[in-house]
Amino acid sequence: KLIGARYYNEESKVTAWTTDQTPRDSIGHGSHTSSTAAGVAVPAASYHGLATGTAKGGSPTSRLAIYRVCTSEGCKGSAILAAFEDAITDGVDLLSLSLGASPYFRPDFDSDPIAIGAFHAVENGIVVVCSAGNSGPAPGTVVNTAPWILTVGATTIDRDFESDLILGEESNAVIK
Repeated sequence: KLIGARYYNEESKVTAWTTDQTPRDSIGHGSHTSSTAAGVAVPAASYHGLATGTAKGGSPTSRLAIYRVCTSEGCKGSAILAAFEDAITDGVDLLSLSLGASPYFRPDFDSDPIAIGAFHAVENGIVVVCSAGNSGPAPGTVVNTAPWILTVGATTIDRDFESDLILGEESNAVIK
């Protein structure tokens, strides 16, 4: 499934070894997004026994090459552009990015490293899919809006996760 991984941290001011010096995911975001993209089917998946079903990624037969561009110091434009260039050279078919600028400090397309790198990738026949950001659902909060990027936003689910909360051993109160 995972056929390659790189990280970009050449400009870091970190002097001791940290999780920034590896393509490994230290907070779970990369693991989450890669399984969303290409995770194999997992039967009987649930959230603590609720909503049981089969979970799988959007393209479970795909193979992954991971390009980690963000560190504890942020996501540098030079790292983003280097990863785009490496992905193009590596011959990927599709790029899925789960990062973007703040909607309140959004750069123009000609200075946005994601828009620039995505343009170069599209010129080379690679489809680029990006997250719409995490600041919505307010007006004007969508990011990665360059017309050559397929921008995808999340939505809600069609179910509630209900559970009982019992306050203390002596209490008869149940909150639903």
